[in-house]
Formats: sequence, structure tokens, C-alpha cells
Amino acid sequence: MYITFQLPFEIFMMRNAFDSVPQEIEEAALVDGCGAFGAMRRVMLPIVAPGIVTVVMFAFLAAWNEFLAALILLGSQEKFTLPIMLLSAQSGVYGTVNWGALQAGVTITMLPAAALFLILQRYYIAGLASGAVKA
Repeated sequence: MYITFQLPFEIFMMRNAFDSVPQEIEEAALVDGCGAFGAMRRVMLPIVAPGIVTVVMFAFLAAWNEFLAALILLGSQEKFTLPIMLLSAQSGVYGTVNWGALQAGVTITMLPAAALFLILQRYYIAGLASGAVKA
């Protein structure tokens, strides 16, 4: 189901990333003897790697923070995602909130996304800027 939500945006982002690469680079690879698949693998994919990383990060963050679909579709408490578990942690006995457990859960939820961003930060910034201005 997450693919249904993410695929249109991912296709749009990747189209912009591939459009930002000059056509002459692909033509030069074809003239030098690469086939269509070889030109894609050896020339185009390394050039659009920042765009790929950007799309991967957007898809991960959207799936990681998804709340509504998981709340509607998941029925048993054993299958709840982290955002839904944090919501259920808020409603304790007689409406009390265990702030320590809630804050620990928020921190644990945030760590994978922050770690992924810090690891892929340079590609992410380059991917956001690529394809923004058409020359």
C-alpha cells in the first residue's frame, strides 16, 4: 500500500533527475559502444545517484512516519507501528500519561530517520538541488 502512495512522487522526482542530465552524455556512451542497458548502468545511474538517494529517503521517511493507513488497516495490537504505539502509550489508566515512556518512544522512533539522514546527507542535498533549474 505504501508503494501506491509513494510511486507517483518517486516517478516525478526520478524523471526530473534524468531530465537534468544532458542528452549528449547518453549519446556519447552509445557512440563509445555501450548498449542501452550499459549506458544506463555505467553512465546514467552514477550521475543520478543523488536523485536516487533523495527518492529513497523520501520514501523511507513517508513509510516510517505513516500513521493513518496503519491505524485503519491494522487491527491487533501486536502489529501496530511505532506511531500508533506512541498514541496508545498516551492513554494510560484513567487518562494518565507516562511522559518518560512516551519521550523514550519518540526518541527511539526518531533515531533511524536521523541516522539515515546523517549518513546520506551529502547525496540528499545534491539530489534536492538537481533538476530544480533547467538550463
